Amino acid sequence: MSRILLVEDEPKLAALVADYLRAGGHEVEHLADGLAVLPAVRQGHYDLMLLDLMLPGRDGLDICRELRSFSQMPLIMMTARVDEIDRLLGLELGADDYICKPFSPRELVARVKALLRRSGAQAPALGLELDARAFQARYKGVLLDLTPVEFRMLAALAARPGQVLSRDQLMNHIYQDHRVVADRTVDSHVKNLRRKLVAVTPGQDPVRSVYGVGYSLELE
Repeated sequence: MSRILLVEDEPKLAALVADYLRAGGHEVEHLADGLAVLPAVRQGHYDLMLLDLMLPGRDGLDICRELRSFSQMPLIMMTARVDEIDRLLGLELGADDYICKPFSPRELVARVKALLRRSGAQAPALGLELDARAFQARYKGVLLDLTPVEFRMLAALAARPGQVLSRDQLMNHIYQDHRVVADRTVDSHVKNLRRKLVAVTPGQDPVRSVYGVGYSLELE
């Protein structure tokens, strides 16, 4: 049974969505205050989050941005603000999907099911295990000696296997304070991460460089 964190401050909508999710076989925990979301994520285990954009205490964009600094949990944003859609799906924030209000609860449950299926199918194929709380990663069962920055970089790449991420996109994931750093700094982190992955599977280079574009993770 998948455990879903539903963050929505409209009581009637939250109750309706929760009922549909439970009918679909999911366990649901509901929060209405934006300030309570990240502490709950750090203390508990969830397979997916449904996050409203407009919340009391702290809005969904801020929550999403900080969440992606330590977790790659599948995330669907719920919004009535169509002008924010590009930002929601942008790598700057890292939402996996969005749905516009008003929406059909059945459609939302279908989106949840599809995203859980995609995220669950990727991990075994990658042979990669990530523990966001401990900042630990295992590849092929081997514990990798990663710095926090290298862990965030690996998590960002692993969330989109085979997809090329630019240096700017990677920087948004690996530096929580959004500092500006030189391209060669990112390249240095990639070099170190690659070396540690290659040590587990000699002869294979899991981090592909695309000249002038960025990097992608292609684990076997």
